[in-house]
Amino acid sequence: MTSAAAAETELTPEPDPAIGAPAERPVPGVVRRRLATLENWLDPYSWLVTAVITAIAALLRFNGLGDAKGYIFDEVYYPTDAWDLLQHGVEWDEKTNGPAYVVHPPLGKWLIALGEAVFGNNELGWRVPTAIAGTLMVLILIRVAYRLFHSIVLAGLAGLLLTLDGFQLVLSRVSLLDIFLGLFILASFAAVLLDRDHYRRHLLRTLETGEKRRSVPWWLLVAGMLFGLACGVKWSALFFLPFFGLLVIVWRVRARRTAGLDRGILADLGWGLLSVVLTVMFYLATWTGWFVTNTGYFRHYREANGLSEPPVLGALLNLLHYHSEAYSFHSGLTSKHPYQSWPWQWLLIGRPVNFYWPGATDCGAPSCARQIILLGTPVLWWSFLPALAALIWFGVARRDWRAWAILVPVVAGLLPWFYYAIKDGRTMFSFYVLPAVPFLILAVVYVLGAIMTPPEGIRQGGGRTDRQLVGTIVAGFYVTVVALCFAYFFPIFVGQSIPYADWSARMWLGSRWI
Repeated sequence: MTSAAAAETELTPEPDPAIGAPAERPVPGVVRRRLATLENWLDPYSWLVTAVITAIAALLRFNGLGDAKGYIFDEVYYPTDAWDLLQHGVEWDEKTNGPAYVVHPPLGKWLIALGEAVFGNNELGWRVPTAIAGTLMVLILIRVAYRLFHSIVLAGLAGLLLTLDGFQLVLSRVSLLDIFLGLFILASFAAVLLDRDHYRRHLLRTLETGEKRRSVPWWLLVAGMLFGLACGVKWSALFFLPFFGLLVIVWRVRARRTAGLDRGILADLGWGLLSVVLTVMFYLATWTGWFVTNTGYFRHYREANGLSEPPVLGALLNLLHYHSEAYSFHSGLTSKHPYQSWPWQWLLIGRPVNFYWPGATDCGAPSCARQIILLGTPVLWWSFLPALAALIWFGVARRDWRAWAILVPVVAGLLPWFYYAIKDGRTMFSFYVLPAVPFLILAVVYVLGAIMTPPEGIRQGGGRTDRQLVGTIVAGFYVTVVALCFAYFFPIFVGQSIPYADWSARMWLGSRWI
């Protein structure tokens, strides 16, 4: 690795970026450095790495997508609901020839319906949208990591680790809702991160010119729109709202203090409120099919129960009643399931979900097995908890905002489930953790970057330090082991037929994985 490539893996702040035209007013170097953002986001090498890794992810997610015949696990619900949306505009119950009572918002099913509209009501049709969503998650994570770390190497590692995660791969190849939720949550975070950079560039220009120009925080507004779409897939997206809001507030307050501009925070709060309004508007837009038809479940609840139902307000009140009933269902869902698990088991892979077990006879052995199991790549997943511990330590020791930016979404994706598990004993499954997975991978990448980063001030003449060399070898060895582990478990990620003895050998935790 050249000295330039080695330096690229550093997690320490980059030198002051070129601002362009000479500043009209001098800005202290420490202020300029603290307000610095990624300026070379168009770097062709970063986009080349993005394209190559995304292409690999797409190949793994699309190849043989329709080979597993019939419905896989909860595909018995969502693809059929999606087909109903195409036929009726709302979910439909064929037995009663009336609207179906469903407990998840419709956007994820509308996205599945797009695949069915193009490829038909078949395995390929209802799985193509999830494969697209899973591939887009890889692409977005690479760009998020590049913006966080300013390193092509670390950005590529983030995308590669997500590509090689069996958990995300499996959910990209079955027609469930969680992959769409993960996509919109990650996209919302990306927009919040872009807003942070946009806001700091605006403050820096204000300091340089002395002119207080109004700047529309477009990325903050986009974040609100994307978050509304996330809520339109599953309500559990709401877990992230206060945490993302906290990030925005803290980043803006700290940026203003750095710039010495204490005024303007009220305007920031106004833009934040507008972003929340857009969240609500885009969420309601996902219910368009329910609004424009008269056949949706509870669509005319008030009228049917002798209550007034004004044209617009009545529809909103009916929808509110629907939400109340659906929330009661979710809160009271405590029925036992053989593959349910608790949040404290998820990162330990304590109870994977058996998605598909059709039986097999074509493996060339007397006894065969064919399975699709929702299982994270073990070497990768068992490194999450140590990585989180190290991330907290680095966040405190280095006072690095990036460590907390990664940790906050992880907490948002995990902590609320602990609350509901303890409070209600609600039935849960490991795939609920998917929205947190990209951030868990960022935690691993952060630690790998820290291992490869030489101590401050010991590099002389651009040479490579022993620590940097050892760190690079350790990181390379880790990624290689993850890739080999992924390849070993790949047959049971995608439902290939293998000898039963080989399948049994992959059940590392015995009955917990069966």
